[in-house]
Amino acid sequence: MASMRDIKRRRESITNTSQITKAMKLVSTVKLQKAKTRAEESKPYFEKMYETVSGMLAKSGNINLPYLSSGEKEGKKKAGIIVITSNRGLAGGYNSNIIKLVKSQGFDPADTTIYPVGRKGLEGLRRQGYTMEGDFSEVMNKPLFGDAVSIGKTVTGDLESGRIDEVYIAYTVFKNTVTQTPRLLKILPFTEEDLKENSDLGDISSGEDREKKESSGAKALMNYEPEEEETLSYIIPMYMNSLIFGALVEAMASENGARMQAMDNATSNAEEMIDKLGLQYNRARQAAITQELTEIVAGANAIE
Repeated sequence: MASMRDIKRRRESITNTSQITKAMKLVSTVKLQKAKTRAEESKPYFEKMYETVSGMLAKSGNINLPYLSSGEKEGKKKAGIIVITSNRGLAGGYNSNIIKLVKSQGFDPADTTIYPVGRKGLEGLRRQGYTMEGDFSEVMNKPLFGDAVSIGKTVTGDLESGRIDEVYIAYTVFKNTVTQTPRLLKILPFTEEDLKENSDLGDISSGEDREKKESSGAKALMNYEPEEEETLSYIIPMYMNSLIFGALVEAMASENGARMQAMDNATSNAEEMIDKLGLQYNRARQAAITQELTEIVAGANAIE
């Protein structure tokens, strides 16, 4: 059995840790309320933008546009992934789930470029051999739409230059305070298969699919004024920026929710350990007292 001094030191150490985790939980709770409000306000626009642009392209026929034609490139395609994680740890599996999601999709590190938003994703995927393009970690301190525009310009430039052929975004969907789901969403370019899949997608933030509805009758093609290439050249970058901003807001709410839950679990575990150490300390103290009494009685008997 450990000595009373060792038990007391360990108990004090765990008590100090418990105070820290409790304070971090309170801070995350306050941040979560603000982030949750922003996520709920932006989610309808986020979903409608995805649904609308997909519907437009589904009705547009063949369009000669770099954002769309690059999906028809023959051979191995080079992927660009916007990976959104946090700058700090102590958030349970929040960061590791995103890293595992990217790795599990079979992207070849030699043909994949990562646009990291958050230091944890940058460090984790760099160790896996992926190529990093830029560092947008400061964005996670307070995501703004201007930050999404900056990221979108970088990714769009690489897409137009041919450095990458496909654009994905990996982020964490905020469902509620205790549930956050990692998601990988392809945002450009659109192939016929992607358009069909998108048309069947309902709530993209929750990842739940709508029931597929059989289409009947002819569909009219989309008419553009001015020309479709000019119109889509303006709409698609705005579409990308909107999806990036929506993902940033969702990820911020998910991060604070995950950290609050992790700190709550850590505090509960610390309190349980403190209770167990209290029992061990009392037992050790009782044993010490009993031993002293035994020695006193034995000494008195020896004198007699």
